[in-house]
This record gives sequence, C-alpha cells and structure tokens, in this order.
Amino acid sequence: MSKKRMFLRMITASLLRRRSRMLIALLSIGIGATILAGLVTIYVDVPRQMGAQFRSYGANMVLLPEEGRELNSETLREALGAVPETELVGAAPYRYIRLDMTSRQQSFTAAGTDFGEITKTSPYFSVEGRYPENPREVLVGREIAETIGVKVGSDMELTWQPTVLAGESTPEESRVPGALLSGSAEGFGTGIVYVTAQLDENGAIASVTVNAETQTPEYGGLVAEDEAYLAQFTGKTLPLAPGDTDALTGATVTSEAVVNALNSARKASEDAKPKTLSFSVSGILTTGGEEEGYVFMSLADMENMTGSDHLDVAELSVSAGAEQLEAYAEKITAASDAVRARLVKRVAKSEASVLEKLTALVFLVTLVVLLLTMICVSTTMMAVVSERRREIGLRKALGASDQSIRAEFLGEGLFLGLLGGVMGAILGFVFAQVVSVNVFGSSITFQPLLLPAAVIVSMAIAALSCLAPIRRAVSIDPAIVLKGE
Repeated sequence: MSKKRMFLRMITASLLRRRSRMLIALLSIGIGATILAGLVTIYVDVPRQMGAQFRSYGANMVLLPEEGRELNSETLREALGAVPETELVGAAPYRYIRLDMTSRQQSFTAAGTDFGEITKTSPYFSVEGRYPENPREVLVGREIAETIGVKVGSDMELTWQPTVLAGESTPEESRVPGALLSGSAEGFGTGIVYVTAQLDENGAIASVTVNAETQTPEYGGLVAEDEAYLAQFTGKTLPLAPGDTDALTGATVTSEAVVNALNSARKASEDAKPKTLSFSVSGILTTGGEEEGYVFMSLADMENMTGSDHLDVAELSVSAGAEQLEAYAEKITAASDAVRARLVKRVAKSEASVLEKLTALVFLVTLVVLLLTMICVSTTMMAVVSERRREIGLRKALGASDQSIRAEFLGEGLFLGLLGGVMGAILGFVFAQVVSVNVFGSSITFQPLLLPAAVIVSMAIAALSCLAPIRRAVSIDPAIVLKGE
C-alpha cells in the first residue's frame, strides 16, 4: 500500500471513529460555506438586480440640446451611439407644447413621446386602459381627466396655436413698423390667452385681436368682445407699463394676461396657423407626480399638428454604475456639438449609495460567519485532540515525528474543508436563488468560479482552525500521558 493511500485511510478511519464530533465540524464548515457562497453570489449578481430595480424609478440620464442647436431624432440617434446597446434599457424622447380644449375652456401641456420607449424608462406609470397604439390616440393624466371629465374612450378636440416665427430671438426685434405680432400668456385657471397686434407705420399699436376661449365666458371671455377695452390699446407702444391700460371689470386676471401676451409678442409666421385635431382617450395615467397634469401623444401626431419634429429632451435609462454613467455622459457631450448629457443625480447617487452599503454589509456578515466557523471547527478539533492524547502519546513513544502528527490533523481538517466547501457551494447557490427570487423577484445565474472558490476558502478556514489543536497535539509529552497523568 502506498504512503498516500495509507495516509488517506488513516484520515478517513479517524474521522469515522469520531463521527459525531466530525459531523459537527463538517456542518459548521458547510453552513459557513453556504452563507459565504450565497452572499458572494448575491453580491456578484446584485448590480444587475439592483440596476433593474432602480430602473423602475425612472431614467438616470437626460439629453438636452446645446444652446442654439436643435435636438431631433437624428441627433438623438447619434448621441445614443455612445452607449452600448446591451446597457441601454430605453431612451424616451419628449417634446412639450401648449394645447387648448376650447369646449372646456381649458389649456394644458401636451407631451409628444415614443410609448414603446416610455414603458422602459418609466415603468412606474400606471395606466387605466392602455397606452396609445393608433394615430390620434392620447394618454391623459388623471388630474386633467378629473378636471375636464373625460374617461377611457372619450373624444377630445385639441387646438395648437403657434405664436412666433422661428428665428426671432426677442420681442424687441419684432416691433418694427407695420409688423403683425402674435403672443400668448397664462390667464385664469391656467388657460392660455392669445393676442394679435398690428403695428402702424410709427411702430404703435393700430389694432388688437384677443382669443380668450379658454377663459370663463361670463367674465374672461368678454375681453375679446368688449370694443371699449380693446380700443384703449390703440396708439400705445410696446412694452406696456403698469397703469397704461385699465382691466376689464370682473376679468382682472385675463386682462393682465392680455398685457403680458402683448409685451411678449413677436412677429407672426405666415405659415403658422392654428390647427385643431380630434383625439380618442386610450388610457388614464396615474403616477402621483406632475405627469398627471399632462396629455401624452405620439411624436407622429405632434409633428402632424405642429409641422416640426424637434425635441425638447430625451430621458435615458442606462444599466450602469455611477462612474460608468458619468463616463457615458462625458462621452456623449464630447462626441456631439448639439447635445449635452446630464445625470439624474437622485437616481444615480441612490444606486451607488445602496451598492456601497450592500458591499459593507456583505463584507461584515462574511467576516462574522468565517470567524464563527473557525471557532466552531477549532473547538471541535481541540476536543478531538483531548480524546486522542493517549493515542498521540503512544505514537510519539513509538517514534512518530511531530511532522507526521501535524500532517494527520491538518489532513483531517483539509478533508472536512473539501467536503464542506462542495456542500456549501451547492447549497449557497440555492440560498442565493431563494433570496433573489423573494427580494428582487428574478432568478440569478450560476457563477462557475463559485465552486472552486468556495472549496478553497473552506479548506483555508479549516486549515487555520486546526493550527491551535495541532500545536496542542505536538506539545503532548508521551512520558506524562503513558503514566496516566
């Protein structure tokens, strides 16, 4: 029989003779390896899991147009090229305009977007009904739905009224003699009041036309019909100062909106004409936030209404850590002179903070588990040494070296570590899977390197746990033991 086989037989025989004690040591190593392997598996997979959970809180990056540049579908596609497709969860473009619903004397903000992408970047949206799938369908915020009394399936007639010519930067530049100016301002109940002013050859107001259909008919709506009220603007120059005109009795807020609209008026575009379209309500949106005050439509419908395809902002949901997000934002901004990227700090920082705390927690729990495992194994092996004092003394008296004593006890410990590590790696994955499914709601992937890593760590812990018992076994004096002392 070879020395290796003899050595292995001695170890297994010794373990089997003390099955109860060795089972305790094996269970200690196995439980420690199970918790260790489970925590490590969760920790390795948790960035993906945590990222998926944080994506439900909304976008973590926004793209905005640089000053003086335009953001559209083409520039958006170019910017998205800086983010790997595997990490880009979704990219929802938005354009905001003001629309009127004259039948309800209301005006509100409409957002044009891609509903296929908005479900990825804003999964927290709760929709009664469904998202728009066909042309001329809108998603109405609950706040607006309750205000104007619409439900799923209701029809809405919405009007867009352009006010200024693109390229005119300030109202002052538009106030040239003979110009036709157009402006708007918020009046009573957030309704928009539109004005048109014709200037004479001296640059003074020649005539004023007011559209106040969004105001209450019995008060605010009268400003468009009261000739005496409108006549007071004739001959005055813009901008109007406080006290230059009198408010219409009972319509103070609307009268103030008329003055503000005139002061902000710019040259009207020849092609900019109001457009009214009918829409069907496909769903009512509930978020608990400001989105409940918006009407959402497709970008195609908004382009059809306004004749323009420019965007105001794009919200991105990227599955990456805070540092990688920062790198992507810098890359996008550097690669495009039309787009700048900004991080949504509350989402990115919260994710990074949670991961840092989770790292500290995993490290602390792992340290405690390993320490308890070492104590348990060391105590068990120390009891084994005490039981085998006479055996060890006899062997030393017959000529056994200290090295052979060390090798035997270390071999027993390593064998326990090997068995406990294999058992712990398998059970650890099961433990991690249960935690992941119950906490994150999704399964994890098996890490191939987990098995050898768990076995190596378990064997190392078992070996360290045997150091004190081995030292005690080697220190046994055969003469004292054999005398029965």
